[in-house]
Amino acid sequence: MGLTLSPVAIRDIENIGDYIAQDNPARALSFISELYNQCQRIGESPEVYQKRPELGRDVRISTYGKYLIVFTAIQRNVRIERILHGARNILRLLAYR
Repeated sequence: MGLTLSPVAIRDIENIGDYIAQDNPARALSFISELYNQCQRIGESPEVYQKRPELGRDVRISTYGKYLIVFTAIQRNVRIERILHGARNILRLLAYR
């Protein structure tokens, strides 16, 4: 399967890393690495993750810790759209994608 990250998802990861680094720079680096690893797992088996039609056509979600990895899987192409903290208003944030 092909795996890509949207520019917004890349920015989300950078923002998450910056936020964690304020308190623990070493943990920020390891957590970002873990997020990328989870994205790789999604790319390998996207069909195992829950479909979320209320968020859009072909949208699925994976959780990682307190974060939601929002992605689309169309045929053999997986695109990570956003990586958002679970406490945020996901419907509102995805309305603008």
